[in-house]
Amino acid sequence: MLRLAYQSDIGRVRAVNEDRAAVHEGLNGWTLAIVADGMGGHQAGDIASQMAVELIPLQVKSLDPNRSSEERQHKLKEAIETANDNIFEFASGRENYHGMGTTVVAVLANDERAVVAHIGDSRVYRIHDGQIEQLTEDHSLVNELVKSGQITREEASHHPRRNVLTRALGTEPTIEVDVQEIGWDPGDLLLLCSDGLSSLVEPGQMLQTVKETDGLERKVDRLVQAALDAGGDDNVTVLLIENGPDSAVHDDGEAG
Repeated sequence: MLRLAYQSDIGRVRAVNEDRAAVHEGLNGWTLAIVADGMGGHQAGDIASQMAVELIPLQVKSLDPNRSSEERQHKLKEAIETANDNIFEFASGRENYHGMGTTVVAVLANDERAVVAHIGDSRVYRIHDGQIEQLTEDHSLVNELVKSGQITREEASHHPRRNVLTRALGTEPTIEVDVQEIGWDPGDLLLLCSDGLSSLVEPGQMLQTVKETDGLERKVDRLVQAALDAGGDDNVTVLLIENGPDSAVHDDGEAG
């Protein structure tokens, strides 16, 4: 039985929250969770992220529970590509919105499998057996610099161009979406977040916070608070999916 909770906070600096999160349950035994972090002037970022969380589920509602792994991955990838088409067309026809876009991480999960798709630098982590693992790879300039050995991970966290993306949803007519399917076990957690969390809170601290906190909603709240305590210089959004047995402690704040 999957349990979900999420929270989005404007942070301590920004005037507008351009992050969005959404959960859709009951998709023929599957659950869809999305986090999007918008960008662009004239409040275009919040429009892009809102469009993403509204458009992607439309393509996934008719999911056939008997689809193969490859078909599930293609379905989610296709949904994100269709959202890109719509956002790009919307922005192209409106001068104030040219260049608007958004990151997206989307997880389509049941209690055995999870399809993870993303574009941009919002992330998905898996917490399993007391360890935390980043499942997504940032589509960002600093990540490319790290991979090529030009800067270190530590330097990347303070780089003046750390917010520059190499891929985003809605900024180009065609996109490349990274998609994978994983198995996961009862007791595992998937953590979806915008970079308002991951740029300020190290994975080790995320793991410790989750371990030390009871209740899914309270875990989310503590993670958001950790980002705020670290400066809160961006919008911060956290979404947790717990693969828990029916006997797991119920959390009144879970999404549903």
